[in-house]
This record gives sequence, structure tokens and C-alpha cells, in this order.
Amino acid sequence: MRFLLLLCFLIGLSPLRAQQADSIQFSLLTCAPGQEIYELFGHTAIRYQNFTRNEDYVFNYGMFSFRTPNFVYRFVKGETDYQLGITPYIYFQAEYAMRGSSVYQQVLNLTEAEKQKLYDLLRENYLPQNRIYRYNYFYDNCTTRARDQIEKAVAGTVVYPEQVPASSFREIVHHYTDGFPWDEFGIDLCLGAEADAPIGIRQQMFAPFYMKEFASQAYIVSADGSRRPLVASETKIVDVEPEPVESSFPLSPFACASLFLALNVCIAWLQYRNRRIYWGWDIVLYGIQGIAGCVIAFLFFFSVHPTVDSNWMLMLFNPVPLIYLPIMIYRAIRRKKDLYHGVNLVYLTIFIVLFPLCGQKFNLTVLPLALSLLVNAASHVLVSRKRTE
Repeated sequence: MRFLLLLCFLIGLSPLRAQQADSIQFSLLTCAPGQEIYELFGHTAIRYQNFTRNEDYVFNYGMFSFRTPNFVYRFVKGETDYQLGITPYIYFQAEYAMRGSSVYQQVLNLTEAEKQKLYDLLRENYLPQNRIYRYNYFYDNCTTRARDQIEKAVAGTVVYPEQVPASSFREIVHHYTDGFPWDEFGIDLCLGAEADAPIGIRQQMFAPFYMKEFASQAYIVSADGSRRPLVASETKIVDVEPEPVESSFPLSPFACASLFLALNVCIAWLQYRNRRIYWGWDIVLYGIQGIAGCVIAFLFFFSVHPTVDSNWMLMLFNPVPLIYLPIMIYRAIRRKKDLYHGVNLVYLTIFIVLFPLCGQKFNLTVLPLALSLLVNAASHVLVSRKRTE
């Protein structure tokens, strides 16, 4: 009986011993950005290689599906769920090579015990009850998840460089949206003043290439005080030329907004000359303003996305014009005086003057848009005065 118990114990230990005896390597993978909006910031994953068993897999915390029910609504509200996936490296490599994104590998300088612990952590994360997580693009994403698992596996403390350039979430976002002006404009409209606050090195690691740079300078301090680099070596394992950036629209947002301002000036002049308000144009102008305001108001009051609840753009784009639009049109058709435009004229003037002082950096495209609304409000006031002369 004792012999059978001992035999079962040894058989149970054999997989663990085989695992420990295997030649294992873990690497941090950083993938270059693509052209889709969800690819602009690049990507991070963890590569597991078992040379003894000829296993080569990628643990990827960036898996999601557009087919998820109510995906767009959940994404806007900040309730998007991502999950950890395991992909054979050959497929992972082929995907990024076809997309035109290079992949950089940083081999982690881990002990055998740390490799075993990291392997166990990743396998535990992959359990059905653990693999899905609530994605947060600044605080809990594919990069921060990979970093956290590596830090948990280390027998000691990972120390990152202390002196790093001051930055903010918006500045890092702009670094990656350079060359994609429409994407940058859309993101800027959604991010609030919190995105312009200075952030430390740990918060900057939400961006894959920032994490790559900091990891290359980091070191591990063991319990006995000894130090070793976190990264043993770095190589470029997928070396491809990125596809040329194709602009989605020939004109930039600022150019379009400037043309829109010029159009408003022309319409305002015609209204003043003819002593007539073109209420059809009010439907277009205030309808667009109100719809944009509904989106920003929803983000401000209901979304759990970070930084959107401190967005001063709500002062310019809000649902009020859309709600008041029927009354505005009725008064314009009946040629009745409407105090809304006088109040709006003063309000917009104050907004344009004081907005740069609110602590939030705004996209320059906002200025001609605000001036367009200002010109329209001024034309209403001038036409009303001219009729009473």
C-alpha cells in the first residue's frame, strides 16, 4: 500500500519536474501601430517559448469581438470587455506581418522559479472564469495587464527609471495620432481636463512603446539586494515596412471648420442684407451642435471611460440647442424676437475668451466651430435690430 502511494506521488510530481527541467523563455512583445483607430497605439503581448517541448505561444490580453451584443453602445459607455487569448506564435507573427506592423521582442531576465510562476499566473488568467476583464484604455489594457503579471512573477521589485520626461495622457495620445487628424480631433472632443494633468511613469505605461522603453531601462532588485536587468536582450522579430498612411479625407478638420466658418459668414451677411433669417440653416447648424452635444453629455454623465467626466467641451457642445430648436424655428418663421440668440452671443464670447484658461487643452479646430456659432448668433441679433429700425 505504501509503495502504491509513493508511486502515485512520484507520478504527480513528474509533470512539474519536467516543466522545471524544460528550457523556457518569456518575452515582452511590442507591436507597431496600424491604421485602424484601435490599432493606432500599438499592442503588447507576452511570448512563451518552451524549447524542450517545441512550444511557442503568445498570451494576448487584447482579444475582443465586434460581434459582442451592443458593442458600440458598450464601448461608448466604457463597458467593453476584453479577454486573454492564447495564440500560436506563427499565427501571431503572420497577422502583424500582413498588416505591415513590426514586432519587437524583449527577452525577460527571469530565474527558473520566476518563469514557472509567470507561467502559472498566465495559465490561471486563462481559466474561463478569469480570462475576461473590463477594458480601460488608460488604466487597464493589454499593456498594463502584461506588465502586472510580470511584476507579480518576479521575486523582488521591478524598478523603473526615475527621471522621465513630463507628459500627459493627451500628449501621449497625440504622439500616436500624428498623421491621423480626424481620429485625433474625435478623441480630443471626448477627453477632458483630466487628460492634460501630468502623469507619472507608471501611468505612461498604458502606451505599448512607452512600456517597451521603460522596460529596457528597468532592473530587478532581489530580496538580498542584488540587481539584474529586467530585459536580457532585445531584437526585432518581425521587420516589415509599414503601409503608407492613407488619409480618410483630403481636408483636415481645421480646414473643414475654417470653410464652415466662411460659409456661416456668407449666410450671416445674406441674412443681414435681406433682413431675413434662414431657419433652414438654423436646423442644420443647431441640429449638428445639439447632436454632438448629446454624445459629449452622454460621455460626461454616464460613461465610465477615464477623463471624459471633466470635459469642458460640454460648455460648447450640449443638448440645449437641439431641445430649443423647435421654439427657435417657430420664432424665426413668425419673425418674433428671440432672446436666446442674444444670450448665446454673450455666452459664446465668454467661452472663446475664457476657454484657454480652464486648464484643458482643446483642438484648434474648435475655434472656427465656436466662431461659426458666434457669427450665426450675431446675425440673429443684428437682423432683429434692423427690423425694428
